[in-house]
Amino acid sequence: MPNQAKRRIRIGVGGWTYEPWRGTFYPDGLVQKRELEFASRKLTSIEINGTYYGSQKPESFAKWHDETPDDFVFSLKGPRFTTNRRVLADAEESIQRFFASGVMNLRDKLGPINWQFMPTKKFDPVDFENFLKLLPKSVEGRVVRHAVEVRHDSFRTPDFIALARNYGVAIVVAADSEYPQIGDITAPFVFARIMGTTEAEKAGYSDAALDQWTQRARIWRSGKSPDGIRTVGAQPKDGHDLDVFLYVISGFKVRNPLAAMAMIERLDA
Repeated sequence: MPNQAKRRIRIGVGGWTYEPWRGTFYPDGLVQKRELEFASRKLTSIEINGTYYGSQKPESFAKWHDETPDDFVFSLKGPRFTTNRRVLADAEESIQRFFASGVMNLRDKLGPINWQFMPTKKFDPVDFENFLKLLPKSVEGRVVRHAVEVRHDSFRTPDFIALARNYGVAIVVAADSEYPQIGDITAPFVFARIMGTTEAEKAGYSDAALDQWTQRARIWRSGKSPDGIRTVGAQPKDGHDLDVFLYVISGFKVRNPLAAMAMIERLDA
């Protein structure tokens, strides 16, 4: 198990149900209903992607809570029905429906909500602020953290950074991908999604790349912005400790759990 002292840096993958992981990540013969139990003891967080495509059952969230270790955390993708709309200010009902769907059954294992936008969605400062105003700071007495994953170059502006920082919303750091990278720290946590695993590397990334991403996670945790991460504005000079959520996503997906595990091992070394 990963060292308790490193828990403020959480590393994982997107989802846990993926047939090619059977026999490569999951042991041969492991029954499918025990895959989350297994994955949650090798990783320290998982991003739930199914919530992006549709509502999940309240019983499912409760079950996922019970199947995972006490210090495990899930992040969730907000529903596409919320973000894939022309006028974001009209999303209030969709947001409320999402939080009423049972997600709070994750209780203390509920991590950040990732609100992902289409690559065609451009930055409209008025409408985007109206969206941020709709995001609840707490639900059922529990603090809720939010991150926005924007994928259009128009968001690379100081106005967007200031807006996210004013509302305490993290900007998802897209890495090793075709998407614009905005590494500015705008919230009490960092949310990064790295997408560069390849079939050629046994653990998805080279040892040097795994070392680099692990060190970047440590720097983020200290409240600073690491070298090699593109930012838009000036970064805080006196950083405070931050929570870090780093997910290995896309790329050569078969290798993603191995890459995440390799970084967790480096943190514990």
